[in-house]
Amino acid sequence: MQFFIDTANLDEIKTASTWGIVTGVTTNPSLIAKEGKKLIDVIREIVRMIDGPISAEVQEGPAEAMVEEAFGLAKLHPNIVIKIPMTIEGIKAVSVLSRHGIPTNVTLCFSVAQAMMAANAGATYVSPFLGRLDDDTKDPEAGYRLLEDIRVAYDNYEIPTEIIAASIRHPKHVEQSALAGADIATIPYKVFLQMIEHPLTARGLQIFRDAAK
Repeated sequence: MQFFIDTANLDEIKTASTWGIVTGVTTNPSLIAKEGKKLIDVIREIVRMIDGPISAEVQEGPAEAMVEEAFGLAKLHPNIVIKIPMTIEGIKAVSVLSRHGIPTNVTLCFSVAQAMMAANAGATYVSPFLGRLDDDTKDPEAGYRLLEDIRVAYDNYEIPTEIIAASIRHPKHVEQSALAGADIATIPYKVFLQMIEHPLTARGLQIFRDAAK
């Protein structure tokens, strides 16, 4: 399973790029808004740091408007992936963009049915939202089961659309994503830092440090 970083914070991306494990970036309007910068400016900086897929989200609206905005974003760099919301207009836009060879990431996916629609439209990626589904259902396994079910459905038909586990809130979500067979987990910076921590690792390091003295 590949690791993407889910952020628009350029300092976080710069730091993560030095780890040698982050192969892509996902952004969304709320993340961009937090940085107080324009989408295009942020994307131009990101592609200088990470040589991999960079998801840039278009504004939700009519298919024609989303396609027009997508063409503009796609011209910025070959690694740009157009992130499009799961709506009928979004599916129409994905279908058009896929015919033009522009990679897409269908976001806000919460069911197998939606994932199959995205795949049939030619989506390069589909992003099921674990955290939001867990929150809504009050079930910490809901997102995990959704990933499992989408994996089975895609494998049934040898669908090439890749599954990006999104809305990851904690390291357990990353573990669930890997066990469910997600192709990619897009992870917030703070969760990456939590993933490296384990009490037994800390104890072992202290033993080694004491021995070294």
